[in-house]
Amino acid sequence: MMTVQTKIGSAAADAAQVLARLGVSEALTTGGNRPVRSPVTGEVIAHVHDASAAQTAGAIERAHGAFLAWRNVPAPRRGELVRLFGEELRAAKADLGALVTLEAGKVTSEALGEVQEMIDICDYAVGLSRQLFGLTLATERPDHRMMETWHPLGVVGIISAFNFPVAVWSWNSALAFVCGDACVWKPSEKTPLTALATQALFERACAKFGDAPAGLSAVVIGGRDVGETLVDHPKVPLVSATGSTAMGRAVGPRLAQRFARALLELGGNNAAIVAPSADLDLALRGVAFAAMGTAGQRCTTLRRLFVHESVYDAFVPRLKAAYASVKVGDPREAGTLVGPLIDEAAFGLMQTALADAKAAGGQVQGGERVPMGEAFYARPAVVEMAAQTDVVKRETFAPILYVMKYRDLDEAIALQNDVPQGLSSSIFTNDMREAEQFISARGSDCGIANVNIGPSGAEIGGAFGGEKETGGGREAGSDSWKAYMRRATNTLNYGKTLPLAQGVTFDV
Repeated sequence: MMTVQTKIGSAAADAAQVLARLGVSEALTTGGNRPVRSPVTGEVIAHVHDASAAQTAGAIERAHGAFLAWRNVPAPRRGELVRLFGEELRAAKADLGALVTLEAGKVTSEALGEVQEMIDICDYAVGLSRQLFGLTLATERPDHRMMETWHPLGVVGIISAFNFPVAVWSWNSALAFVCGDACVWKPSEKTPLTALATQALFERACAKFGDAPAGLSAVVIGGRDVGETLVDHPKVPLVSATGSTAMGRAVGPRLAQRFARALLELGGNNAAIVAPSADLDLALRGVAFAAMGTAGQRCTTLRRLFVHESVYDAFVPRLKAAYASVKVGDPREAGTLVGPLIDEAAFGLMQTALADAKAAGGQVQGGERVPMGEAFYARPAVVEMAAQTDVVKRETFAPILYVMKYRDLDEAIALQNDVPQGLSSSIFTNDMREAEQFISARGSDCGIANVNIGPSGAEIGGAFGGEKETGGGREAGSDSWKAYMRRATNTLNYGKTLPLAQGVTFDV
């Protein structure tokens, strides 16, 4: 039977202590109009203050003023601020990770891993601060030099989601700061405390840096109105928004209307293929983590599994046994692998999807609520489906894994690609031809395509993002810094004549 942790301790007291150690003023977390509820216990653990549209606009104006000064600071010097911030994160890793657990419900190792992502991207950005390269270009005109240069862009608006409450901000902000930009951050309404804590740590780094301009980083808490102010403001040339496809459909056109840039990280209905030659032990671990980690609330969570008919009967019973043995409960407890869903609405969507799957002929194991006070814990669900129906193609942000048989690889790849989203994918195979086909142009249509690892758990060295309704944005990776800068082409004439390109003559 699945192990369940049914006794949970207070989250409010833990949160207050952690926030104090992280340097967050009590005035920011008490007396506000917006309650913050921990998914771990269901308790209200703080009352934060929403920013008005005017306050949000004021933060943008201050950030723009900071940008005007920051763009003149040499990039390696800007990198020093990010290095200092990384050191603050290292010192506060345990506390910030504990706050991620309390506010987002992640088990301890995953929460600490998220803070480690922040540290890693800081290290990456520090090195990048000395590598913001432009190219010298061949020119057809004698005694001329042509080159491209990269300049700071401006204020970067960052809209983040609850499931990675701090890492996604750092993917954007660490690069933006070394590129010479300022940042205004609207965190998810469900996870504002981690944003306030991160801002406090950044301010510590600024104090050690000595001369960072005021307003270089700001946090604005609120709902849709705050996000709209950020999206519509003419002094925000780039908005990086992480969330649902519906959110992206609203944000993208508004940015396009004023010719601003959009970096969108949206839905993911990710799949894995277990081929006949797969190492089934390896596949089992990869599938289990990718499908159940973070209680199924990652954008890269494995939601669809295609198992070859020759290994289906050997693999799927083992997978079900793993689901039955995993520990569900308080994410602060040792050995817990599956924590809570973020809230009641998430649990409701999970139950709706499971009902739809049953109506479509699916065989469901798991999915029931685990009673733990006012919080919403659920057993991860395995759903065996005869075909990829509408409910399977619909992303449900919960621990539901739809399992289907396939006969040949072309069929499996076609099924994998036959969804609106295109974020992450993987295949488990020891056949070189299958692996190469999967990552080729006729293979996976996702932004991430893995072999012999699951679709979840990206590193900061690779570009993160996807195609189709996933939005097309990319964060981290080899050239992601270019999104935070503007490019200029420069032509210098060091001769005494004025030859024109393409042989044009214009003598006056």
